Amino acid sequence: MLVADDDPAILRLVTAILQKEGYTVIGARDGKEAYKALQDNSGFTAAVFDVVMPHIQGPELVRYMKTEKRFMNIPVMMMTAEQDPKLSRDSFAAGAVVFLPKPFTTVQLQTMLRMLIGKAKG
Repeated sequence: MLVADDDPAILRLVTAILQKEGYTVIGARDGKEAYKALQDNSGFTAAVFDVVMPHIQGPELVRYMKTEKRFMNIPVMMMTAEQDPKLSRDSFAAGAVVFLPKPFTTVQLQTMLRMLIGKAKG
């Protein structure tokens, strides 16, 4: 599972919850690290990206994944603290399957992750 967020607290939280669910997590602190992680490892079950990150934004990463055969079936969840509804539209247009506004509760995150993982298995 690939998780990318430039907020270290969110990155730790999402990673901890996924690890508790039994997933191996590769964390990235920005879009460039996430892009590099994709280059190094195509075996991700799913991905969780912050929308607004340095270097490469979340929707750009999703659009890139949709152009690569080895990534196009990996479901992506987007998260953001930004209140602009255009961001969720852009995320879905890019190919994200789940959108989670920040701040969120642990339960909200777990619910969204279950939906995401369900899409990965389906």
